[in-house]
Amino acid sequence: MNEKKLTHFNESGEAHMVDVHEKADTYRVAKAEGTIFVNEDAFAAISQGTAKKGDVLGIARIAGIMGAKNNASLIPLCHPIAMTKCDVDFELNEEKKSIKAVCTTACFGKTGVEMEALSGVSIALLTIYDMCKALDRAMEITDIHLLEKAGGKSGYYKKSCR
Repeated sequence: MNEKKLTHFNESGEAHMVDVHEKADTYRVAKAEGTIFVNEDAFAAISQGTAKKGDVLGIARIAGIMGAKNNASLIPLCHPIAMTKCDVDFELNEEKKSIKAVCTTACFGKTGVEMEALSGVSIALLTIYDMCKALDRAMEITDIHLLEKAGGKSGYYKKSCR
């Protein structure tokens, strides 16, 4: 069996930041998503733009972009990435009273942007929670995961259905 090595640990088992200087610069892209379930009042305020704190999805979009850009400040062993793209989009599902956040990140560099995409989704969803907690303290953030990534030595990945 081909054993995979955890790269964030040295030979002594100590955590360290991976040295990527020998890796080739390639175009890298990643897409992640997650969902927040809300009650009827919160969903109405979000979808109709009537929340007292303002445009929930507009602010969550900017927060998600900021979260992706600041990923290296949040996750200790991540490299700072010069992203060339960061989009945060939302899909509202009235039947389920849910909002799905999708974050797509890209860069041209030595290491990937999947952690940035995951951070972007997480911060966007947390911002929705923060802006709507007066309407619904039981909101549930769930299913944050990487959808796909491309570029670099490991190549293309796409999440399969479980």
